[in-house]
Amino acid sequence: MAISPAREAAFDILLRIERQDAYASELLHSSPHAELSPADHGLATELVMGVLRWRSLLDRKITRYASQRLEKLDAEVLTALRLAAYQLSFLDRIPERAAVHESVELVKRSRKRSAVPFANAVLRKLSSAAAEDRDAPPAIRTETLGGFAEASAHPLWLVERWAQQFGEETTKLICEYDQSNPGTSVRMASPSVEKELLQENVALAPGRMLASARRVLSGNITHTRAFREGRVSIQDEASQLTALLVGRASTILDCCAAPGGKTRILANENPDAMLLAVELHPHRARLLRKRVPDRNVQVIAADVRRLPVGRSFLRVLVDVPCSGTGTLARNPEIKWRLQPEDLSHLHARQLAILQSAMKQVAAGGRLIYSTCSLEPEENSAVVEKALGLDPSLRLMDCRGELERLRAQGDLAWEDLKSLTTGPYLRTIPGLHPVDGFFAAVLEKN
Repeated sequence: MAISPAREAAFDILLRIERQDAYASELLHSSPHAELSPADHGLATELVMGVLRWRSLLDRKITRYASQRLEKLDAEVLTALRLAAYQLSFLDRIPERAAVHESVELVKRSRKRSAVPFANAVLRKLSSAAAEDRDAPPAIRTETLGGFAEASAHPLWLVERWAQQFGEETTKLICEYDQSNPGTSVRMASPSVEKELLQENVALAPGRMLASARRVLSGNITHTRAFREGRVSIQDEASQLTALLVGRASTILDCCAAPGGKTRILANENPDAMLLAVELHPHRARLLRKRVPDRNVQVIAADVRRLPVGRSFLRVLVDVPCSGTGTLARNPEIKWRLQPEDLSHLHARQLAILQSAMKQVAAGGRLIYSTCSLEPEENSAVVEKALGLDPSLRLMDCRGELERLRAQGDLAWEDLKSLTTGPYLRTIPGLHPVDGFFAAVLEKN
């Protein structure tokens, strides 16, 4: 029996994520896997995301029947075992024989033949036990934080810090959202695109948070002409909201701009503005230029901390690189990579970027600082530290900007209070039907 294209693709993607710190969302849409049939691509996506979301739970199942410690196993062997364990535990439409046999074949394909008897024995035991606990994903227990973290397949240190910050009930909502498929949200360059997408069998529904956003109910948005031409883009509604906070101005600086989703919104909302988009890495700057070809957008590869620009801007967007803990539903690999000590390193980098960007704001202009992190070290702590070092800007209340967006018809969410923590914008996965984003608005005195 040959290995199915979907399982081969999932196996290769999971190995790259393990070895190269790559991201599943990017690899699943990369050129090597673009030729998969819709059915195979759908199964590959389910397998990759499922293994990443439930990795710790799958490892506990494997450990129960393995005669070796998992850290001693070759990455190829462990990845094949995880793939089979996920199918056996969560996918009741997958024949057990196919899940077991093809995972063993993946071990052989990886030239790990000495591990084949071991893999086969573990998977046979997993298959025998699967019928007992396959009925549903495990219920999240709330008796202890340790049990809660274990059942929801999250690192305990993350669950503990979220419980301290948000409370246990909200933490449960965050973890449940992280373990779900959050669906696909898009932004269109013009309303006419929606009719075109419908003709290509893509069914849409209104956004839950933004009137201008749409949710994909069925169909493959990436196969449409509008997507290929850049007239529709995949972007979470909270990410779109952050870009809309920038508002309108004649001069705009977009720091850390790649991959370009927010840049595209800024260009669309400000067609007559001079918009400078800065990206540190040249290859990402080139990709950004392709994705945002608008004539009023200039793209440069530069370090924002040493920006070679001799002018100021009325609007500055600083969407800094961050831990991404607000996006674990879409990027579950993050929770297995991130360590507590990483947050202090990110804080220092984010502070340096923000301090430099603050110098580019014109008198009376505004700066919007944002992350897709839930962690205070990357959010309010960065803003407050920067303002303490540079009092030429003041912190504004985001509530006023949200009211402006609702008055313009952009914001559809009614409960504005739930979107703010003090003067800051903060969306929380599970509490809101979007990724977790943070934003602060600063104004030059």
